[in-house]
Amino acid sequence: MPQIKTPRLKLRTIRVDDAAFYLKLINEPSWHQYIGDRGIRTLAAAEAAIISGPIDMQNRLGFSLYVAELNDAHLPIGLCGLLKRDYLEDPDLGYAFLPQYWGQGYANEAAKAVLQYAKEELNFNRILATTDTDNQPSMQLLEKLGFCFSKKMMLDKELNLFSLDI
Repeated sequence: MPQIKTPRLKLRTIRVDDAAFYLKLINEPSWHQYIGDRGIRTLAAAEAAIISGPIDMQNRLGFSLYVAELNDAHLPIGLCGLLKRDYLEDPDLGYAFLPQYWGQGYANEAAKAVLQYAKEELNFNRILATTDTDNQPSMQLLEKLGFCFSKKMMLDKELNLFSLDI
């Protein structure tokens, strides 16, 4: 199981005991607006979602979403990692942070580390990313990371698809 370190963060595989943090993050208004309401409202549902989602993906594919913790406090502040979605041919960079940690460079720092891990440890050549068409901060971060807009795509709502050759 990977542990990715940056100057301010440690990224580690999510665990069932992260359920309270996960429940809080996925029920943030910004998550519902830009990522979608997963309908998860209880600790038990969050635990089940962690097991069937990131933990299962990590076990099957060797990558998943990772908890981003502050190095000095071991405090979880967000998620950042790679997902394999059925509708995309390459892994997808995903990230979300609690609002009080926005605008401080944490998502950029975590995403750079995940991309380096994807290239050096997983030997990926290309990473994709999707954003809600209204999520300007996420699109700006992807462009800062070197991603290029590819196309608009329709799932349950319209999304922007970005790609990065690494």
